[in-house]
Amino acid sequence: MTTFDQILPIATEVLAAHHDTLAPLEWLIVNRDLNGRVRLIVPEQTREDEVQRAGIEAIYQALAERLAPHAYAASMGVLYEATQEDAQQGASSYPLNGFDRVWVVDRLTTEANWARIAPETTGVPRVVFFSIKGGVGRSTALAATAWHLAQEGKRVLVLDLDLESPGLSSALLPPDRQPAYGITDWLVEDLVNNGDAVFDSIVATSNLSHDGEIHVVPAHGAAHGEYIAKLGRVWMPKVQADGSREIWSARLGRLLHALEARIQPDVVLIDSRSGIDEIASACITDLGANLILLFSLEGEQTWNGYRMLFEQWQHAHVAEQIRERLRVVGAIVPELDRITYLEGLRESAYGVFADTLYDEIAPANPAAIGPTASGDGKWRVDDLVEGWNFDEADEGAPHHPWAVNWHRSFAGLRSLQGRLASIDGQEVQAVFGSLIGGVSDACDGRKAS
Repeated sequence: MTTFDQILPIATEVLAAHHDTLAPLEWLIVNRDLNGRVRLIVPEQTREDEVQRAGIEAIYQALAERLAPHAYAASMGVLYEATQEDAQQGASSYPLNGFDRVWVVDRLTTEANWARIAPETTGVPRVVFFSIKGGVGRSTALAATAWHLAQEGKRVLVLDLDLESPGLSSALLPPDRQPAYGITDWLVEDLVNNGDAVFDSIVATSNLSHDGEIHVVPAHGAAHGEYIAKLGRVWMPKVQADGSREIWSARLGRLLHALEARIQPDVVLIDSRSGIDEIASACITDLGANLILLFSLEGEQTWNGYRMLFEQWQHAHVAEQIRERLRVVGAIVPELDRITYLEGLRESAYGVFADTLYDEIAPANPAAIGPTASGDGKWRVDDLVEGWNFDEADEGAPHHPWAVNWHRSFAGLRSLQGRLASIDGQEVQAVFGSLIGGVSDACDGRKAS
C-alpha cells in the first residue's frame, strides 16, 4: 500500500521511464489535491493530438497502479488547461527533481506557503524572532533587544505576531500605555475596508524608550473584546471588487509597510508564533525578513523540527533564497557547564545545516595543487568547487549560536516591564550580550552597505 511520502519518488520513477513521451510537452503538473490524490495536468493542445493524449493517459495508468489509493481512476486522472498559470490557480509549486518542465502543485487547506520566499526588503531591516518550540524565552529576548537598540538611540518598531499566545506588549508597555486596538483588530477591520478606523490606535510608545524610541503594536488592544472570534477571521483572504483575492500574509505585509511609513523606524523586530503554522510562515517567508533568529534548545525536538523545515526548502529548491538570513540562537543556556552545553548545541546545529542547507564542497584535485613556477613559495589551488559552507567552529557561521544565558531575573515576561525600567545595562549584556550585539551589528552593517 502506497503512503503519501512515496508519491513523489514513485512519480519521479514513472515519469523518467516515459521520457520520450514527455519530451514534446511544454509543461506537465503533478497535482496533489486536498485529499492527497494525484492527477496530471497538461497543456490543452495535448488533448487534440491523439498520439500525445494516448501517451499521457498511458503514463497516468502506470502511475495510478502504483500510487493507489493516492490516485483516481484512469479515466479521471488527466486534466487539460490552456496555460500553466491556469492549472496552478495560485497554489504553491516547485519543480520535480530531475525534470526541467515538470512541476509539483500542492493544494493545501491553509495558505501557509513555506516554499514561496519573498525577497529581502531593501528598506528598514526586519528581524524575525522564531522558535520551533514555545517556552524558550523568545519574547523576553526580543524585549531586551528592543530595549538595547533604543539605548543606542534607535527608533524600534515591535510587532507582536504571536497572535495565538500574545503577551509581548505587557513586557514593553505598562497597562496605562496599552493602545485601544492591535494587529488582530486591523486585520479583521481590513476585510470590510475599515482598517483606517483603527490604524491610528494600534501603536503605543514604550516607557522604556530612552535615547531612542520603542513603538509597540500588540496582538490585541487594551480591551481585547471578542478576541477568539476575531482570531478566527484574521487568516481570511480579502476579496477585491474585481474578484481577485489578497491572501492574509499580503494584507499583513501591507499593514507593515503602512506602519513603517508612519513611524519611520530604524529597525523592525517581529515576534513570530512558534511552530510551523500560518503566522510563522508569513513572518519568515512572506515579509522580506533580513535576519531570522532560530531560537533553539539542545534536544531532538528542536533539531527534528528545524530539519523538517530546512528539508522543505531544499526539496522546493528555495533554500538558497533564505539560508543566508538565518542565525541560530542558543536559548536559555544553563548556568552550569555553559561551554559544554553551547558546544553540543553548535555541533547539533552544524549537523542539520550541513545535511540540508550548506553546499557540499568537492575535495581538491591533487594534480592541480602544487608550488608556483616562480618558486616564490606560494601554492596554486585549482579546480576547487566553491560553495556556501562553513567550518563547525566558524563563529560567523549561521549555525554558530548567539547565546542567551538563563537568569532568574529574566525568567518571565510578567515581571520584565518593571525590570527593564530600572535595569543595569551590564546585567542585560551578561544575559543577552551575544544576541543583542549580533542583531545590532547586523542592522548597522546592512545600513552601511
